[in-house]
Amino acid sequence: MSTIIYPSPIFGPVHSRRLGVSLGINLLPADGKWCSFDCIYCECGLNAERRAKAPLPTREEVSKALEHQLLKMQAEGPKPDVLTFAGNGEPTLHPLFSEIVDDVIALRDKYFPEAKISVLSNSTQIHRKAVREALLKTDNPIMKLDTVSVDYIRQVDCPQGNYDVEAIVEHLKVMAPKVIIQTMFMQGKPLGLPITGDLDNTGEAYVGPWLAAIKHIGPRQVMIYTIDRETPVKGLEKACPETLDGIAEKVRQMGIPCSVSY
Repeated sequence: MSTIIYPSPIFGPVHSRRLGVSLGINLLPADGKWCSFDCIYCECGLNAERRAKAPLPTREEVSKALEHQLLKMQAEGPKPDVLTFAGNGEPTLHPLFSEIVDDVIALRDKYFPEAKISVLSNSTQIHRKAVREALLKTDNPIMKLDTVSVDYIRQVDCPQGNYDVEAIVEHLKVMAPKVIIQTMFMQGKPLGLPITGDLDNTGEAYVGPWLAAIKHIGPRQVMIYTIDRETPVKGLEKACPETLDGIAEKVRQMGIPCSVSY
């Protein structure tokens, strides 16, 4: 299985389809996953197969490693477009996420003040006021909302605890107009899982309610994308460009900018 486990606490820089030259900040262990979702399309693999044994990086380790890399990039390049909280799971699970965000902002301002700070999050921790406030300090709080279908979320995103999508939508609305919504669209029939039918969230039965949620939230931007790498569960397929473009156009018709990554 060709899935990816990222170094910790800093990795890259890498070229992101959506963000440009991105320096990754991984607040999760370097030897496995630590996530409140277990998405069947996750490039890091399934949680049970990538169980982490190493501890979370400390606040001090993150700050020291980030400053070291920023100094190196200042001397040698490339210049980062963005510093991105991402990696082997959900970054907001780190108990010192808020404090680390403050450290990253200070280091960004010192070395590359023009760079943006982004967070790729599955939105599961935004019921916590401190997490929401920390996310809103960043330039790009990019929050996942694949669908509003409870059954689809259960089978595809596989929350590892209580997940109330209606509550998530309301918390995302509180974060507007700064919040960016990120949605994975895909097709296919998963192999080896007790799932009936296709897992296709590109049809009107899924897109219509999702669009209503997007309108209700009122985000600054929507990012839609599809599978780009090998998935841990076989049988999943890319959504076609024409379909993604059609969905994006419906978002834009509501007056919300929408980017597409094929």
